[in-house]
Amino acid sequence: MKRILIFSLLIITSFAAQTAKGQDDPVVMTINGKPVKQSEFVYSYKKNNGPDVLEQKTVKEYVDLFINYKLKVEAALDAKLDTLTSYNKEFRQYRDQQVLPTMINDADVELEAQKIYDDTKKRIGPDGLVLPEHILLMTGQNPSDSLMNASKQRADSLYAVIQKGGDFEALAKQYSQDPGSAQRGGEIGWISKGQTLKGFEDAAFALKKGEVSQPVLTEVGYHIIKMKDKKQLEPYDSLRDDIYKFIERRNLRTQIAQNRLKAIAEAKGVSTEQVMDERADSISAIDQDMKYLIKEYHDGLLLYEASNREVWEKAAKDEAGLNKFFKKNKKKYKWDEPRFKGIAYHTKDIADVAAVKKAVKGKKFDEWAKVLRSTFNNDSVLRIRVEKGIFKKGDNALVDKMEFGVADAKVKPVKNFPNDAVYGKMLKAPEEMGDVKALVTADYQESMEKDWIKKLRAKYPVEVKWEMIDKLNITPNE
Repeated sequence: MKRILIFSLLIITSFAAQTAKGQDDPVVMTINGKPVKQSEFVYSYKKNNGPDVLEQKTVKEYVDLFINYKLKVEAALDAKLDTLTSYNKEFRQYRDQQVLPTMINDADVELEAQKIYDDTKKRIGPDGLVLPEHILLMTGQNPSDSLMNASKQRADSLYAVIQKGGDFEALAKQYSQDPGSAQRGGEIGWISKGQTLKGFEDAAFALKKGEVSQPVLTEVGYHIIKMKDKKQLEPYDSLRDDIYKFIERRNLRTQIAQNRLKAIAEAKGVSTEQVMDERADSISAIDQDMKYLIKEYHDGLLLYEASNREVWEKAAKDEAGLNKFFKKNKKKYKWDEPRFKGIAYHTKDIADVAAVKKAVKGKKFDEWAKVLRSTFNNDSVLRIRVEKGIFKKGDNALVDKMEFGVADAKVKPVKNFPNDAVYGKMLKAPEEMGDVKALVTADYQESMEKDWIKKLRAKYPVEVKWEMIDKLNITPNE
């Protein structure tokens, strides 16, 4: 999903035709010999300069961003990143999410809905559906004779009360030991044969509407059953809307489409991947929205792979480069207030307060966590609890109290670790790259990207038809 988020920050996205079929759609620029149509550029500009964008660009300002995107895609293609197995697998995944639903139409869903109805009707059978109520007196597994006798006597007593006009629903709420149905006056819900205990089922289906059974013994206890209603399954037309809701709720459209895909592949004697490729090509030929949405996935994933290799991952792993960049730009990384670089920790044993300090003294800061883990928490018994970091005032109550001198800082006790302590040093400014690594990495990546784009601009020819750009009369919020 992180890559999908990146797409919204990129330039070209799904293409909705800006001109009617047959209208003029001139080329506004050529990048590495490949033409870019006006409609593609206009749609891209509008999508990336909508009302939610913090810094909107003019059309001329946007041209450079668009070109940079296209150049990165060209670099990815030249590096043959589109031939990677991992890339193709991910591209197909995103593409197929859009293409698969087109394998079926409304008629296919209607057939599935009818099939669900027919299967349900067959399962229910001629005996139809019943709506029983019951009062359950549970006996449990392997009950004693005394428990069985007591349950039987109570069941007989309740049955006698009902026979004399007692309110079945009220008695169920008071005495039934089936908590789910008791609060509904004993009502279980509509059931068909095969959905419940055999003994209960035989007794229930034998009752007429309004009749009450004598106590019936099943594996769970004694039941007194009242038949509230009986019916046959309603006609398809009256249940159609409910069946469609069931299909949507269970995401059965996808299953229907997958079944159709497999059937087509088997009939043609080809793989499902080949069928999906053909389907994507045929839809793209007649539907420009789909064509350019698929292109978005294709190019967006390529750009991610190329940017990761050339900038993001490359910069993050270049420790030497990061340190050099930090030293060169050290004045840029300042804090508006001091920081405490160290640990706030809690120990079970008072002696470990000093032991922790001794363990990390003289070690590199980024090694502290490993040292403490191997020294104090290397088995199932935890001796210390530690929070390591570069803290500003307000980040940690213990640090606030013991280092920043916040007298009213409320330190929450840590259960089973009563001894509180801190260890480290106060810094007025970052002393090494690791103190501000996230900021340095981001800036280093930005610097590397600028260098990369400069090389791409020198490598790939770009021709912008400014006379066509100047004719575009569009605003960001159109």
